[in-house]
Amino acid sequence: MFAVIKTGGKQFRVAANDRITIAKLEGNPGDTVAFGSVLMLTDGEKSTIGAPFLGDITVAGEIVEQTRGEKVIAFKKRRRQNSKRKRGFRAELTVVRITDILTGGKKPEMKKGEAAPVALKAGSEAVKGKATAKPAAKAAKPAAKAEAKAEALDASNLSLISGVGPTIEKKLRAAGITSWNDIAAWSEADVAKWDEELKLRGRATREEWVEQAKELLAGKPPRAKADQAELASGEDY
Repeated sequence: MFAVIKTGGKQFRVAANDRITIAKLEGNPGDTVAFGSVLMLTDGEKSTIGAPFLGDITVAGEIVEQTRGEKVIAFKKRRRQNSKRKRGFRAELTVVRITDILTGGKKPEMKKGEAAPVALKAGSEAVKGKATAKPAAKAAKPAAKAEAKAEALDASNLSLISGVGPTIEKKLRAAGITSWNDIAAWSEADVAKWDEELKLRGRATREEWVEQAKELLAGKPPRAKADQAELASGEDY
């Protein structure tokens, strides 16, 4: 038995235990997904074609992984205009394993897989601290204000590190570097490794990313904002 389904603007011929790579679906590995847009069903020698879909047929699948496609380069050049443009694109994709083809209006049991660990260590520690913390003494007010500033900043906002622009931030996130904690933990060998792999051209060392990440985790303001405040006040910040 096999079916033809439509998802992401494309059609796929699927059977039980097939693996297909489709346009990205929201979810985590292990989640159950259901495809209701079934165009055709073939069982032995009998084929049923929808108009356009078969309402009582559902194809069930399980998300295997979230991935990205090969990079596609779009290059445009205008003759004698000193103009050229190069852009890269990688499609967000989902790998799905087909588990069953359900007939007679049956629906699959929707299961949830293990959620990806998106919570940052800084955030979890802050939550635990709030749950167990006692009212601080008056002498500890300055320290409490510094901690409040650190919590107010989003540890996943890599752009607050001076020298990290949108393009570099995308490279870092694609490599699994998603928070200040990740950068603050870099050793000299790690800096050299990522500089070569991500083609940073020495920017991490030159802009002192590791030191900046540690300062942000300690509750200090981003260097760019500190520099602006210093210029405005005329004093050392």
